[in-house]
Amino acid sequence: MNSFEEEVELAVKALSAGKTILYPTDTIWGIGCDPTNAKAINRIYTIKKRVDNRNLIILVDHIERLKDYVTEVPDVVYDLIRASDKPLTIVYSSARNLAKNLLPHDKSIAIRVTSDPFCQAMIVRFGKAVVSTSANISGEPAALTFAQITEPIRQSVDHIVGLYQQQVRQPKASTIIRMKTSGEFTIIRP
Repeated sequence: MNSFEEEVELAVKALSAGKTILYPTDTIWGIGCDPTNAKAINRIYTIKKRVDNRNLIILVDHIERLKDYVTEVPDVVYDLIRASDKPLTIVYSSARNLAKNLLPHDKSIAIRVTSDPFCQAMIVRFGKAVVSTSANISGEPAALTFAQITEPIRQSVDHIVGLYQQQVRQPKASTIIRMKTSGEFTIIRP
């Protein structure tokens, strides 16, 4: 069994090579890749059998990294993130520095500042955000634990993180908010 640091290194090596990974997040197990690599993003759509370009979430390690991917971060965002007691995904209307095939026609992007230690370490070491989408075929129930991830998904990704596979965490869905550049927002999922 690899150490925490070794698992971070293996994940970063895969991401840097344009590969897909299966990894634990602060909510559920996810499929990830480099959000600036169009080929890797297409591979995730293929793995999930997703035909439409719906918004995939990206994870960042720190609130300050939002500015790397959003042209304008309203001040209220910082308050919302700091006040949230559970994972919070915010949909921003003005994405930048991301592969075009990651974004829907309206150029929005969903971003969550992760509190998970593995995700944070991986993102810091990788130096940029990581795509995160549920580890399931589109339309099927999301796998809440590693054991629930189907063999087709496991066999389709390039790298599987070896941490927390035996643990049953209490998965929690994130709150989703759509933010306007004016600072007004709408709660999509409480």
